[in-house]
Amino acid sequence: MKIASRMSVVDSSGIRKVFDLAKNMKNPINLSIGQPDFDIPDPLKETAYEAIRAGHNRYTLTQGIPELREKVRQRLKEIKSFTAEEVMITSGVSGGIFLSFMALLDPGDEIIVPDPYFVMYKHLSRLLGAVPKYLDLDDQFQIDTDRLKSMITPKTKAILLNSPSNPTGVITKREVLREIAKIAGEHGLLIISDEIYDGFYYDTEYVSIGEFYPNTIILGGFSKEYAMTGWRVGYAAGPAEVLREMIKLQQYTFVCAPSFAQYAAVDALDFDTSIYRKNYTQKRDIIYNGLKDSFDVVKPDGAFYIFPKAPGGSGTAFSTKAIEKNVLIIPGNVFSEKDTHIRIAFTATDEELQKGVEILTKLAQQY
Repeated sequence: MKIASRMSVVDSSGIRKVFDLAKNMKNPINLSIGQPDFDIPDPLKETAYEAIRAGHNRYTLTQGIPELREKVRQRLKEIKSFTAEEVMITSGVSGGIFLSFMALLDPGDEIIVPDPYFVMYKHLSRLLGAVPKYLDLDDQFQIDTDRLKSMITPKTKAILLNSPSNPTGVITKREVLREIAKIAGEHGLLIISDEIYDGFYYDTEYVSIGEFYPNTIILGGFSKEYAMTGWRVGYAAGPAEVLREMIKLQQYTFVCAPSFAQYAAVDALDFDTSIYRKNYTQKRDIIYNGLKDSFDVVKPDGAFYIFPKAPGGSGTAFSTKAIEKNVLIIPGNVFSEKDTHIRIAFTATDEELQKGVEILTKLAQQY
C-alpha cells in the first residue's frame, strides 16, 4: 500500500520511543512524561459525574458550550489583560495547535519557532508544507529580539511562542514580550502563544504576550493545571477572522471537545490550584539544587521541566546511559535541531526525584 507522501516528513515522537523502552524496564524512575503526578481534584470529578448523569453526553456546539467560552473570555481579560474577539473550546491544546496551523499556514509559508520547542510544532507545520524557521534561544533560553527581527522574510506568516516553556521551563520576560509585540506589529504578523503551563510559575512573574499584542491567538487548557490530560479540553482565543476558520475546521475534524469535560472545566476555572503550584515549586527546587553542581543547567521559572546540557555533549548518548540505569529521560534532539541537552520532567514523587538526581549526578561525574 502506498502511504501519503506527506507522512514522510513526520517522525515518530522520540518521547514515544522512550515509552516503548520503558515497557521492558522494571519499576523505572520515570522523569520523561509531562503529566502531573496528582489526579483531577475530587470536586471537579463530581461535576463531571453530575454532567454525565444529567445527560450531557451528546455533541455540544462545535465551538463549545457558551458558559465555558464566556468564562474563558472573562478569565483572559482579568488575568492576562487580553480581550479576545472570539473564543472556542478545542480538543486539548494539541487540537488548538492543529486547527490554528491548518487555518493559517499554506505550503511555503514560514513560521518562526524558538528552539528548543515542543515537538508538535515542527512536525505539524511540515505536514502542512509550511517551513518552520528555528530561532536559537540564548544561553538563558530567552529570545534574542535582534535575531528574531533578522529572521523575518516576506514569507513569514506567524511567530510561535511557548511560555512557560516545554522543554526548558523558562518564562519569557516582560521586556522581551514587549519587544516581540513591537516587531510583530511592524511586520503585520500573527502570534500564536501556547500557554498551557500558565498555572505553573514559581518565583518569576508570569506575563502573557496577549497583554501587549491583540493580534495573538492564545492557546490554553486544563490538562496540566487540573490534571485533565485524558479529558482533552483546551481553548483558543483571539482574532475573530482566524477563530471562525478554526471553528469551521473543527466541524470536520474533532467535531467538539468532550461534553462532560467541558462542564467540569467551567467549575475548574474557580478552583484554587495554588497548592499544586507550591508542591511543584518544591519539586523544581529538588531537581535544580540536586543537578546544578554536576550539570550546566538553567533554573526553570515554570512548567515542570528542566533542560540541562548533556555531559559529554550528546543528549542521545547520555539519555541512553540513564535509561540503562533505570531512569527515563528524553534526549534534547526530540525538542531541538541540536542534540546537546536532555529533558527531565519533575512530575514524580519527591522520593523518586531524589533517587533520579542521585543516579544522574553519578553518571555526570563519569565525564
